[in-house]
Amino acid sequence: MRVLRISHSAAIAAWRGRENALRARGEDVSLITARRWHAGGTWVDLDAAADEQVSPARTFGTHPALFLYDPRPLWRALGETWDVIDIHEEPFALSTAEVLVLLMLRRNRAPVVLYTAQNLFKRYPVPFRWLERWALRSAAGISACNADAARIVEAKGFAGRARVIPLGVEVGPTPPAPVAVHAAGAAEDPHELRPEQSVTVGMLGRLVPEKGFATLLDALALQPRLHARIGGSGPLATDLRGWASERGVADRVELVGPVDPDAVDDFYRSIDVLTMPSLPTPRWTEQFGRVAVEAMATGVPVVSSDAGALPDVVGGAGIVVPAGDAARLGESLIAAAGPHRDELIAAGRERAVECSWDSVAVAYQELYRSVVRAPRSESPSTVPVRPVEVIVVAYGSADLLRRALEPVAALPVTVIDNSSLPEIADLCADLGVRYRDSGANLGFGAAVNLALADRLHPDADVLLLNPDAEVTPATVETLQRALHADPGLASVGPAQVDGDGRSARVEWPFPTPFRAVTDALGLGAFARGPGFVIGSVLLLRAEALAQVGRFDERFFLYAEETDWAYRAHLLGWRHRGVPTVTALHRAGGTSSDPRRREAYFFASQERYFRKHFGASGWAVARLAGWAGATARAALLRGERRMQARRRAAVYRLGPVRVEARFRQER
Repeated sequence: MRVLRISHSAAIAAWRGRENALRARGEDVSLITARRWHAGGTWVDLDAAADEQVSPARTFGTHPALFLYDPRPLWRALGETWDVIDIHEEPFALSTAEVLVLLMLRRNRAPVVLYTAQNLFKRYPVPFRWLERWALRSAAGISACNADAARIVEAKGFAGRARVIPLGVEVGPTPPAPVAVHAAGAAEDPHELRPEQSVTVGMLGRLVPEKGFATLLDALALQPRLHARIGGSGPLATDLRGWASERGVADRVELVGPVDPDAVDDFYRSIDVLTMPSLPTPRWTEQFGRVAVEAMATGVPVVSSDAGALPDVVGGAGIVVPAGDAARLGESLIAAAGPHRDELIAAGRERAVECSWDSVAVAYQELYRSVVRAPRSESPSTVPVRPVEVIVVAYGSADLLRRALEPVAALPVTVIDNSSLPEIADLCADLGVRYRDSGANLGFGAAVNLALADRLHPDADVLLLNPDAEVTPATVETLQRALHADPGLASVGPAQVDGDGRSARVEWPFPTPFRAVTDALGLGAFARGPGFVIGSVLLLRAEALAQVGRFDERFFLYAEETDWAYRAHLLGWRHRGVPTVTALHRAGGTSSDPRRREAYFFASQERYFRKHFGASGWAVARLAGWAGATARAALLRGERRMQARRRAAVYRLGPVRVEARFRQER
């Protein structure tokens, strides 16, 4: 795979481990990075070996989100053919927009991967808000260094699943455990602190109040055995000495100034414990905590606060204390240097290995492969080797469910029971299929996600099967052949007939505000353009699931597959029906209340329009739907007139509000 990575931070040699590890794993990786960058309080000049395939670029500006690259190296590189272009900058950054503009001018259609660390939901000022949305809509994949950042970019408009990939560190051989020796030559436990022994606590990073320096100094005042060694530069460089004097601990605080990236390991080896007592603010919190993992890799225990991503990074491998709690911090630092040191070093080492450059490279390979769709080796007439895993979401109606399950019981099947009925569990046991009780009526999307989170075959294609639908193994086999005959297909579905043998439409164009207007005018039959296949019987490609991710659980019933398919469409996938095979679908077989079904259906429509087209898009669709239903109520007669009146009322009151009333009734 040929990959172009663009990352200003890779000017620092220690942070080019990702690229080196990817090359070691057989990938052809080229890098464009800053010729010179300010990091750790010092200016770092790029010094790369010839075999690193690194191209330097001059940068204008020093803020990570506000700088620009010299466009000439980018222009030359983007004129080449790449499988993936990885922009290791935030979606709202000026440099990201710069690369995307150059990509358009170069007409380079390689899939783009972005990076994010921003774990606070911020509404940026114009034009950064627009740049962020454009970047998220342009991205085929995103790596996030923490889980909150991944959720935020998904909520802000990224169509796929953001991968949580840690920032990498170099992990060398396990350092030997130190052994202390008495004057007489008898060895003793080096981590059993004597009352008179001091503990050197290290902090490394930018000297700003939110990093928690005041909390550390307060801890020193409470614990006379603690000594602090602080490295870095920043606004507090001239204040820390005064703060220490005010607390009476100036003689136990050493300020070493900026630490060169090449000297960081020496700094870690000079301390007993590393601490990150960070304090979250409304505008900032810890996004990862690389220094914590670096310290763990060198055999130094870590104590951190619970700010931002620190509990995920340090928790289970170090000690996490409440932010701002100096007493707990001081006690934990003593414990980390003494009785708990060995176990913390071992746990920290394991965590560091999880964040090693090789582990990070594996995760990036998986991300890159998820956005590159190469044709498979199977011919259209060949059944793919991979299995098909069936997921059924049940809600009562055991008789219907039995009819659905019996033909496919020989396949790997998982039934998620939203009704928690013993007869459903007994039926699954009788047929030999896996049964999972969801514990509540979660809705369709959330129930499917439960099954996806615990797959029987993680690499299988997934068949979503309604409990009121029936397919044969031969139909499933034909669907899978059709799916893999076209590498661009994310999903396929069969033709369908109802219980009376009448054909039902399975392919629909994606809903848009414009289409809502044409439907209201009675012109919906003429709608053209990309569309989706209804989810009652739907086969999903494993690769598409890996890139797009799971279902949006805000959709309780209906439109889950529409939303998923539209997200896949935004990422370049397509969907189609397979008319050569037919499934039986007794539509609405698990619900006898048409008013409730309509409420859920139109509420899901509202969520879909608000999510993908904003409040204005929903306003257009709502007005069109109300006007169309009102006109039909005036023109039609009988039951169709009553149905149109109900729909007009739903639009007027607001579908989500109407749905909430039905949920309360349950």
